[in-house]
Amino acid sequence: MFDRLASSRQDLESAELREDAQVSGCTRIAECTDRQIVRVTGTLRTVTLRPRAGVPALEAELFDGTAPLDIVWLGRRSIVGIEPGRRLIASGRISMSHGRRVLFNPKYELRPLGQE
Repeated sequence: MFDRLASSRQDLESAELREDAQVSGCTRIAECTDRQIVRVTGTLRTVTLRPRAGVPALEAELFDGTAPLDIVWLGRRSIVGIEPGRRLIASGRISMSHGRRVLFNPKYELRPLGQE
């Protein structure tokens, strides 16, 4: 009980996200390696439109309490439901780019809003 009172809000949210990943049977982002096929879950922290080589690309940062993961949808300017604060499950093949984990054009499931 004292640990929960002494912990910051961010620490509590991270612990909740780590527990959610374990309960849903997903791989923790910190444990993902290059070229591995994974299923991960977490909360979108940022969503931005950033063109890549002249092609529109919607980029989002997913955080599961262990590490961030960049998710990129090539050829998309927006996707309904993809917004900061939304939880989702994404699956695909991890790649490494500039020392960060990236998931291109993943299959994804938006988590119900009532679970947030």
